[in-house]
Amino acid sequence: MAGTMPHAIFIETGLDGRDTVAAYAAELPGCATFATTADDAAAAMPSRVSRFAEWLREHGEDAPSFVGDNWYEVERAVAADGRRAAFTLDELPPSPHEFAAWSRWLELAREALADALDAGDPLAAADLLAAIERQDSGFAAALDGRSPGPSDDPIDRLYEARDCLTDALQAAGPAADGVRRILRLAIADDLRAADALRPPA
Repeated sequence: MAGTMPHAIFIETGLDGRDTVAAYAAELPGCATFATTADDAAAAMPSRVSRFAEWLREHGEDAPSFVGDNWYEVERAVAADGRRAAFTLDELPPSPHEFAAWSRWLELAREALADALDAGDPLAAADLLAAIERQDSGFAAALDGRSPGPSDDPIDRLYEARDCLTDALQAAGPAADGVRRILRLAIADDLRAADALRPPA
C-alpha cells in the first residue's frame, strides 16, 4: 500500500441533503474528510490520512505508511434521496483479513464516539447522531440483521442500532453484498460525529 504511486480519493457530493462534500481515502476505509467543496475535501486528505494512520497505530493496529501527498480524485458520486453514495471499489468484498481489521477499526471509531459523547453535549451533533442511528439500522436490515428495539432516548437508540449492525456484520461475513461500503461509511461517520462533539482546540 505504500509507494510513490498516487493515492486514490473518492468524492461524495450532496451529503447531509445539502452542500457537504466528503472525500474518502480508497486505501484506508473510514478515513474521510468533510468540507463545503470537493477541492477543500481533497486538499485536507494528506493531513487526515496522517492523523488516521497515527490513530490506528496508537491502538495497536497496523497502518500503512504513505510516500508523498499525491492524493487525487478517481471517482465521484452523489448522495441522493437519503442514500449515501457508492463507488466502484465498494463492489469488491474485503478479504477475511481486511474484514477483521476494518471491523476492529469500526469498534475503535465507536469507542471514540462514545468517549466524545461522555465528554460533550450530544445536542452539538444531534443531526449526525440521528443519521448514524438511521444508517446503522438500515445497514443491519440490508444484511438481514435484527431491528433495534424501541426507545425514547436518542443515545440508547444510537447504541442499539450500532449493536444491531455489529451483529449483522459478523453474521454476514466479508462476502456479503455491500460490506466494504458499510464499513467505510460507518467508520467515517462515527469519527465525524466524534470530531463534531469535541470542543474546538
